[in-house]
Amino acid sequence: MPSSFVCTDCGFETGKWSGKCPNCGSWSTLKESSRLIGKNKQGTHILHRNKPEKIVKISGVSDARMNTGNAELDLVLGGGIVSGMLILIGGEPGIGKSTLMLQLAEWLGKSGKKVLYCSGEESAAQIHMRSKRLQVSSENILLLCTNDTEHIIDSIEDEEPALAIVDSIQSISLSSIDSIPGSITQLRESTNRLLKCGKHLGIPIFMVGHVTKEGYVAGPKILEHMVDTVLYFEGELRNQYKILRAVKNRFGSTNEIGLFQMTNLGLMQVDSPNSVFLSNELAQIGTSIGCIIEGTRSFIVEVQSLATGSNYGTPQRVVVGLEQKKLAILLAILEKNLALYLRSNDVFINLAGGIRSADPSLDLAIIAAIISSLKDSPLPQNSVYIGEVGLNGEVRPVSQLEARISEAAKLGYTNIFVSGFARLKTNTKVHKVKDIKALFAAIT
Repeated sequence: MPSSFVCTDCGFETGKWSGKCPNCGSWSTLKESSRLIGKNKQGTHILHRNKPEKIVKISGVSDARMNTGNAELDLVLGGGIVSGMLILIGGEPGIGKSTLMLQLAEWLGKSGKKVLYCSGEESAAQIHMRSKRLQVSSENILLLCTNDTEHIIDSIEDEEPALAIVDSIQSISLSSIDSIPGSITQLRESTNRLLKCGKHLGIPIFMVGHVTKEGYVAGPKILEHMVDTVLYFEGELRNQYKILRAVKNRFGSTNEIGLFQMTNLGLMQVDSPNSVFLSNELAQIGTSIGCIIEGTRSFIVEVQSLATGSNYGTPQRVVVGLEQKKLAILLAILEKNLALYLRSNDVFINLAGGIRSADPSLDLAIIAAIISSLKDSPLPQNSVYIGEVGLNGEVRPVSQLEARISEAAKLGYTNIFVSGFARLKTNTKVHKVKDIKALFAAIT
């Protein structure tokens, strides 16, 4: 049987194997895949050919979105579910993907909408047991346990639900393709069939996806290119708080995050997000407070630092929730501008609450936390540090600074440190520092 080799990163296909993908340059990503055998079934599975139209004269397009029944999920999706939308949701095993999908079916079912839940991994008895635990009792939820992609598409066409859920895309396959479920060809073709079905009928479809040990959705990268929205669950498995983040969204922003709390009744939205990322303790050594922006919301986060003497020849630089290179840059800035000797110290940085952020406004908070740990002295009470630090040690203003200051002031923080170059229109009293030397003098 003829075969081809497909890159699992970019989806490039070639007739011979090589160690390096000719298209994207990734190593050891070309995997053998059987070529597609057989023809499509006749019917509505194939989209009708349309004639080109002027985009300004296209009619029948509705901007209406379907609310999920959960404000956090609506926020991540960009305001709700769009007709014909294809969503891929991934995350570590056991983090709550199937739980959220079953709850989504319940939320929509209670509003009178029909939902088709298709499972290729669990039996009907298993899902029924989970539904009892989560108190899912809507009469509008239809359950289909099958591994056949064509069977799922036929059921979607027959039932015409308001929403279809496929759990998971790696567990279903097409009988016309001679390869096992989860293979590159099966993933690509099954997703393509579901995409055509959803777009043709205007039915949104959620697909649950497995992830690799690196944390990416298993299968070729083309899978994420095909769908409209890609959602990822983040957070520690043993942590009750979970973060849902959109990394791709054709119908909304990718900057929004949703915060959920895992309870015995499933995932519940968090009413007070700032309490998740802060400890209840007062000023501690090596701890500072920063403020990040995720989409339209501001979050107060706690930065924890530990700087201690190294027992090995090469000191450790460990970062949780931030970029590793960011810490290396900030340590170099500290050594250059404050003459602090850090080459013999292990430095550990952690963002409390399991959140991850690349917001440059955390630079000032990280430096403040490191200084506190090195000097073995807590920072001033009720302090927040907001600013980006340049390579010469200057503190630069960040975007939406007034919104960050307002959020900090509402939570009772009175010592707000910002860039001395910032032009503010707020009445809130702030401490302006032009460089980290001025910061060092203010907090020590």
